[in-house]
Amino acid sequence: MDLLDLLGLLLLAASGWLWYDSLKAREMAVSSTRAACSSENLLLLDDTVAIQRISLGRDGEGVLRIRRIYAFEYSDTGNDRHAGSIVMLASRVLVINLNLRDMPERTLLH
Repeated sequence: MDLLDLLGLLLLAASGWLWYDSLKAREMAVSSTRAACSSENLLLLDDTVAIQRISLGRDGEGVLRIRRIYAFEYSDTGNDRHAGSIVMLASRVLVINLNLRDMPERTLLH
């Protein structure tokens, strides 16, 4: 096995790890988003999240992790769509943004 074969094998292994790690992070993002929407009596539309950005970020201990931002849509009545986002650092949720302040009619209903 020469150096080129070894580099190809390492690249394949790294791609497989990234794919598997991304699946775990996406599952966590979907379940966390579903729970956040449920707690606010909102509907998570399409029951999914979509990746917007992947970058690197450091956790509280200074360890370099993959930072992912996912977008999703939700509804308060079932007849409208609102955009939200969730920020993940590795498989940990940092922020879920529902933009609830953009919905003034929501305060009148409760």
